[in-house]
Amino acid sequence: MTIICPATLVLLAGLAVALPAQVPPSSTERADYTGLLAAAARGDAPLVRRLLAAGADPGIRDRRGRTPLHVAAFAGHHDAMRALAAGGADPDALEGDRYDIVTIASVADDVPTLEVALAIGCRPGNVTSRWEGTALIAASHLGHAEAVRMLIRAGAPLDHVNNLGWTALIESIVLGDGGPRHLETLTALAEAGAEVNLADRDGRTPLVLARARGYREMVAVLLGHGAVDGR
Repeated sequence: MTIICPATLVLLAGLAVALPAQVPPSSTERADYTGLLAAAARGDAPLVRRLLAAGADPGIRDRRGRTPLHVAAFAGHHDAMRALAAGGADPDALEGDRYDIVTIASVADDVPTLEVALAIGCRPGNVTSRWEGTALIAASHLGHAEAVRMLIRAGAPLDHVNNLGWTALIESIVLGDGGPRHLETLTALAEAGAEVNLADRDGRTPLVLARARGYREMVAVLLGHGAVDGR
């Protein structure tokens, strides 16, 4: 099943387009898995270790390019994730849609899995997805404030610009709803030092974007953190 996140409704060429986000293994795919993929899908860490010790390839991929580590991360199987990493799995590997395990966990708002993904070595600044974004951008546009704070603490780049011309701070505005979750996200980014005057490709600053949407609380946060009022 393809998961469509609310924030993946992006305005492109004047049309609201639903964009596919991370695709976890379906029940049919899980039933067809064998070997290390099957062990990862079940979260069977002891079997993962035995298979790796017997020479199983930790980089094996399913039809959608998922490694056993991706499969385990989608399911939140932490011991299996640790076993795979200890056995040589690449924590920064991208699956077929170009997502890593940190981004998978961030989009799912699965903070415990995000913590494990970072602990086993997945870099918080990996460029992921067809939008050439980061986990921080993904978490920000969904208003996953706790994940955003964890990524900030881990050293995620605050001002990475994706190929839509948006930073994490901008996405918290333009793909958010102006409510508490996105306000908390924007505040966390601003307090961490995200550039509040970095404009999008059309020259619109976060302050302009927030004002245009009537997000008064966001406007106040931006002004309080150095946004330049050009009115």
